[in-house]
Amino acid sequence: MSKLSIGIDVGGHYIKAALIEEYKFLRRWEEPTSEGRTIEGVTEQLKRIAGELEPPGYTLSVGIGMPGFLDLQREHLVLSPNFPDWKGLPLKTLLEDRLKRKVMIENDANCYALGEQLAGLAKGLKDFVVLTLGTGIGGGIVVDGRLFKGAHGFAGEPGHMVLGETELCGCGCYGHLEAISGTDAMERKAGQIGLPEDMKILWARRDEPAITKIIMPSLQTMAKAIASIVHLLDPEMIILGGGFSRAEELLSILKPMALKYLTPHFRDMFNLKISSLGNDAAILGAASLVDELN
Repeated sequence: MSKLSIGIDVGGHYIKAALIEEYKFLRRWEEPTSEGRTIEGVTEQLKRIAGELEPPGYTLSVGIGMPGFLDLQREHLVLSPNFPDWKGLPLKTLLEDRLKRKVMIENDANCYALGEQLAGLAKGLKDFVVLTLGTGIGGGIVVDGRLFKGAHGFAGEPGHMVLGETELCGCGCYGHLEAISGTDAMERKAGQIGLPEDMKILWARRDEPAITKIIMPSLQTMAKAIASIVHLLDPEMIILGGGFSRAEELLSILKPMALKYLTPHFRDMFNLKISSLGNDAAILGAASLVDELN
């Protein structure tokens, strides 16, 4: 990453972006995601943000991290549960047409993993996993130093691990992890019994019995998922990112839960960390995508 580039992280609630050179954030931008997350509204935001960030006289390439399933060629958005109207879009072509510039797209959690590999806790590691905890639950898997995408480009979707039965996921299936442990899922459960549908408020009041009954089973399910990932991939480290990862004392609660589900020979090497870069990891990883255009 030697040239100027723009990295954009598109989230269900916020869009965060930056002008970057040599891993340095020269200028930042953050704003709420367009109401309704419509194609027209969000693409117009992205066009405006890219224009605001680039210096006069430049037309910079943009790397964009997008939640959902992308095809292996990173051209089509096959499915995005939190952006349902975007299903099947030829996203790369559409964005290049709307933004009037070269665009590279990647799954947002994969961008997070790339950022951690470049300048975060995973720098120097060959095998690690990033879990992004927020509206949904995403993941990025790096094996032998390279992003693992799978045969069809869909690898690294822990939010759709089946750990329940009746919980309806945004993808239309039942029992998926993010339908149990995603912040949206916990907020919906709270709203059903008259509690605030705001994860920050719920977490601050997590010792109240009614809220504990919502949060603790969700964290137990998340711990099972983490242990399963360790058993399956044997990573050097699992890094937690996303908005919910920064909840006070989350790591001290979640790590002992996960340890309980690990077989003994995995416990001593279990390495669960909170990202040191925060959301900068996803933005940095997105910006690094444009290196493929140079």
